[in-house]
Amino acid sequence: MDHAQIKAVCNKYNCPFEENFVLANRTSMKIGGECDLFVEANSEECLVELLKVCRESSLPYFILGRGSNLLIRRFGGVVIAIGAALGTITVDGNTITAGAGAALSAVCNAALENSLSGMECLYGIPGSAGGALYMNAGAYGGEIKDIAKSARCIDGSGNVVEMTAEEMGLSYRHSVFSENGFCILSVTMELIPRDKAEIRAKMDELMQKRRDKQPLEFPSCGSTFKRPEGYFAAALIEECGLKGCMVGGAQVSEKHSGFVINRGGATFEDVMELVGHIKSAVREQKGVELECEMLIVDR
Repeated sequence: MDHAQIKAVCNKYNCPFEENFVLANRTSMKIGGECDLFVEANSEECLVELLKVCRESSLPYFILGRGSNLLIRRFGGVVIAIGAALGTITVDGNTITAGAGAALSAVCNAALENSLSGMECLYGIPGSAGGALYMNAGAYGGEIKDIAKSARCIDGSGNVVEMTAEEMGLSYRHSVFSENGFCILSVTMELIPRDKAEIRAKMDELMQKRRDKQPLEFPSCGSTFKRPEGYFAAALIEECGLKGCMVGGAQVSEKHSGFVINRGGATFEDVMELVGHIKSAVREQKGVELECEMLIVDR
């Protein structure tokens, strides 16, 4: 596959690229084989041109954030990483605009510093602002849908457009971006003024809950499965006797059954076999079909 045009764009904007790049260290699961070409976009202009070349040349491409909800074997094409250069955070009154590459924790801290409430539930989620919007991330009774006001995106024709919250189609762990192929550039969130000490106390409380209940000491994709209607995935998995179950280096966490963790040396195949075993057991014993929350890529 000829990547000459992509490399030319990279050279034009002085953005780094590497062929046959190993993706493991770019994912929170620490699993990932090679992609044909890895590029780190360092400006909106660069990203627009990269997408234009990929689309016009029919080059397969994948947009990578912080890799926190991703299980990837390999990708035969171009992986475009949304880096820190696309992570500017600005505050205007009660609104915060975060570039897609901004760490969600950094956006939460910016809200705290400006005494703005509404992001406390998102504190500790190890993703980017763009990734959080893409999957409508949430925890502890809140989600980004509750505060999202608008987003700037690159549409399928390469135009930079603004979308309203309604147009983004945000629902449980879903948005229209998973269907329309638009690339998120930034998200604007509307928050509520509140005492800084109260915001800090809530953030600390929820972060402690994460430390107490989640296996943060091991690589993972976070919650492996979506919450089935009327049930909790972790409870179903535990009731099926699967807590601690292992395939190779992949394990159902002994701390929280909703997490499949990398105990060391886990492969894509290990995780997929374990996930398949969990889904089969829950289906047969509980009559419930589990759906993966993490994005699975093997191309």
